[in-house]
Amino acid sequence: MIRTLVQSAFQTGCLSVASEGLIRQVLEMKGYETSDLEALTALYEAVNSGQIEREARSSSAMNLVQSAH
Repeated sequence: MIRTLVQSAFQTGCLSVASEGLIRQVLEMKGYETSDLEALTALYEAVNSGQIEREARSSSAMNLVQSAH
């Protein structure tokens, strides 16, 4: 699921509030695979570099990405 959300963010250039919320839920439930974490790492780097814009102003999901590693 996370990989699909990340792929969508790369296609649109935007990480939506809804996608970020779903990513947060999956991370909190620990329902992810190693490949999901790799996709999140790429997303995190893309957001930090400005390649992908975040619709949300809160950084909670991105903080969860960092703490999941």
